[in-house]
Amino acid sequence: MSKFENVTVVKKANIYNNGKVTSRTVEFADGTRKTLGIMMPGKYTFNTAEAEIMEMMVGELDIRLPGEDWKTLSTPETFNVPANSSFNLKIKTVTDYCCSYIK
Repeated sequence: MSKFENVTVVKKANIYNNGKVTSRTVEFADGTRKTLGIMMPGKYTFNTAEAEIMEMMVGELDIRLPGEDWKTLSTPETFNVPANSSFNLKIKTVTDYCCSYIK
């Protein structure tokens, strides 16, 4: 899906890691939500409450998901993050992503 229609965009940005990771929240009529964002090169750890599907549109990164070894991903790529967990990223190039939250 290259665009979303009939959505609400939350005006305030989500800003993490001193501005090196930013996103905007997109809310859908059915109550689901996604974030669209950019990650600058660096090393990050993220914690999740809900399960997530991360879709990389542009970029290259190394990722370590819970219970797994490091692996390199480059676009286009999608990965799943379990709920109530944390994962590590080493962003190699500016990475454009879409995160879908799964209830």
